[in-house]
Amino acid sequence: MTQKTHFAPAAAPLASTIVSTSEEAILAGETSIPSQGDNMPAYHARPKEAEGSLPIVIVVQEIFGVHEHIRDVCRRLALEGYLAVAPELYFRQGDPNDYHDIPTLFSNLVSKVPDAQVLADLDHVASWAARNGGDPHRLLVTGFCWGGRISWLYAAHNPQLKAAVAWYGKLVGEKTLNSPKHPVDIATDLNAPVLGLYGGQDTSISQESVETMRQALRAANAKTEIVVYPEAGHAFNADYRPSYHQESAKDGWQRMLAWFRQYGAKKS
Repeated sequence: MTQKTHFAPAAAPLASTIVSTSEEAILAGETSIPSQGDNMPAYHARPKEAEGSLPIVIVVQEIFGVHEHIRDVCRRLALEGYLAVAPELYFRQGDPNDYHDIPTLFSNLVSKVPDAQVLADLDHVASWAARNGGDPHRLLVTGFCWGGRISWLYAAHNPQLKAAVAWYGKLVGEKTLNSPKHPVDIATDLNAPVLGLYGGQDTSISQESVETMRQALRAANAKTEIVVYPEAGHAFNADYRPSYHQESAKDGWQRMLAWFRQYGAKKS
């Protein structure tokens, strides 16, 4: 496992189903976003041929950081006409590439990143995108695993957000100083419609917790939908991992695009 593969070491072993999107029709690269007194590294992609401002999608990383899969998600979104931005949300606490297994990565880095810091950083990403060709009135977010949970939280945090799509983000959990609330706790505070995409075979997110979330959302009368793919496990969109479930991933992608179109990607 070398850095040349551009995937986080802790994500090994890599599967043979990796999807790689051509950059021919898009502009993509690294940037730096001023946030809370620091310069936050980020990856961004947009269509090459675009007139006027673009709808913005903030792409929130998995626990592995902004590695090749998250970058490719940005490129795929650019092909759909979006300005996609994926910020390195752990950059103050460390580098996910320094860890070779998930438990150590989680305990030594991920658990030390405060939700409040992340949500404020995402506000600065939205601001940067608005200054760099994005339409602040068409602000969207999607995230995977760790980023799926953050997408739920961000939908309760930013009143300017138009829609969110959370891929297999944890819904309930232990409350800590860094994570004082979980999605189930903010069901009544959602500012934007949220689509949740989950795997029925996910051993890390129980169907019981999905049902608890559904009940909380119903009680809050929130504009949300949770889709569970019976044959998929956790990280079913992660085409570089053995957990990839192509049928569910493709359906989820189309549902995400439809959700964005319905709730905010189009010019009003």
